[in-house]
Amino acid sequence: MRMIHRFALCFALASAGTLTASAQQPAAPTITPSAAADSTANHTWNTEQILTCTVSDCWQLAGKNEATFFDIIQQLAGISAQARGLTLPDNAEAGKRTGEYIKAKAKTDHGQLLYAIVDAAVRHVGTRPAATN
Repeated sequence: MRMIHRFALCFALASAGTLTASAQQPAAPTITPSAAADSTANHTWNTEQILTCTVSDCWQLAGKNEATFFDIIQQLAGISAQARGLTLPDNAEAGKRTGEYIKAKAKTDHGQLLYAIVDAAVRHVGTRPAATN
């Protein structure tokens, strides 16, 4: 998961507030990865759950908490990047664009798999490591 720390996903997850019927828009904080994001001991979910959960289900798993929802997104991004052999950029602008993409797609259909959204974002911004000879 160290790769995720280099991937500067600096974006507001204001859309998370729209996932519930009581659409109370939270302030749009800038969320940056923290050391806690690497710790799986504090999670209330397992990898199999988040890989098969919809956007709405992941919001519920996160306890309707933006920071925890972001932890799920970070974990999914790490899984996707590793599975595809991609490196995520250490670039705040790329992180912002990726976050905006995830937010927009998550808003359009809360019943779609969150992993599918995150995977598409990772494929868009991820790069193949340079070949060494």
